[in-house]
Amino acid sequence: MHAPAQAPAHAAGLAVVVALAIVYVVWGSTYLGIRFALEGGWPPLTAVSGARFLVAGGAMYAFLRWRGVAAPTRAQWRNLAALGLLLLLLGNGCVVLAEQSVSSGLAAVAVASVPLWMGLFGAMFGLRPSRTEWLGIGIGFAGVLWLNAGASLSASPAGLVLLLIAPVGWAFGSVWSRGRDLPSPFMAAAGQMLCGGAMLLAAGLLRGESLAVAPTVHGTLALAYLAVFGSVVAFSTYVWLLQRVRPALVSSYAYVNPAIAVALGAWLAGERFTAHDLGAMAVILAGVVIITLARVMRR
Repeated sequence: MHAPAQAPAHAAGLAVVVALAIVYVVWGSTYLGIRFALEGGWPPLTAVSGARFLVAGGAMYAFLRWRGVAAPTRAQWRNLAALGLLLLLLGNGCVVLAEQSVSSGLAAVAVASVPLWMGLFGAMFGLRPSRTEWLGIGIGFAGVLWLNAGASLSASPAGLVLLLIAPVGWAFGSVWSRGRDLPSPFMAAAGQMLCGGAMLLAAGLLRGESLAVAPTVHGTLALAYLAVFGSVVAFSTYVWLLQRVRPALVSSYAYVNPAIAVALGAWLAGERFTAHDLGAMAVILAGVVIITLARVMRR
């Protein structure tokens, strides 16, 4: 008698697992994609961030409208613009700028402080983490402090500052978005990419960015990967998750991404890491296990 009720629940649970896997793997690889795009001659804010989000968001918006999805209202556009500022201009833009002086793996590890900030901002908005979730957040943040105390990041003061701003902006935007008047998840993702992409492009132009040399094929392929998989696929999945599961679980991607980013950086780009860096990463990654277990216990 209960099979019909259980089947949708099982399907919903499987959808969440698949969505988390997409965010874990694809976003873990985008850090290296950003490095390749920068090395290939593409300017950071105007192209690696701004143009790719504008193109991805525009294509997605046009497709959704063609499919009959309603356009956002004026009030929804205001919320989407605020999220574009927090998630993309501050969150993504600062990471891209930081990767001009910091390795892709270390950038991913530093951004792992997102769950801590999401826990703090969540408490401000009434989404209080459980004690076990706080434990996981605390352990993860201890690893972040350990990482920031090392020579790899302290040797690049500008990169360190940018990698402190990025997770704060991203975490606040993620928590603030819950309960806001927003369109459907995929239209919300398209709108945020359009708004954030325009802001990033404007910021890059204000910085005086331009194409000094013709971009390489390698860099162009990396930029295309970022636009399709990093923006359309992974970002849309992230927005979908934000509306369906607890912030602490959504933010667990920040603990998994570093492992993928470090492995890919060492394999494909020859990045090297000290025992200090790897030890800090191990402590950070321990947090995701505790947060995930806390969700299971809560359910």
